[in-house]
Amino acid sequence: MGIALYQRVALAVDEPELNLKKGDVAMLVDHVPHPSGGENGYVLEIFNALGESITTVTVRESHVEPLQADEVLSVRHMAKVG
Repeated sequence: MGIALYQRVALAVDEPELNLKKGDVAMLVDHVPHPSGGENGYVLEIFNALGESITTVTVRESHVEPLQADEVLSVRHMAKVG
């Protein structure tokens, strides 16, 4: 398990089916082992700019990276789904 629980992380790739983009920041809330030995996953909680929880999603471990000290946060409008 690469990243500890309850750490802020960034998406390393776009997740268009989840309406998320590379660089979006989330909170890692759970580790999900792959049932047949494939790539494990992470459950992420996504918050809006005001800190309100808007959804939880599950992504592959390789689609998440820890935040770095030389990075800054940014804001974007999230398109409505549906």
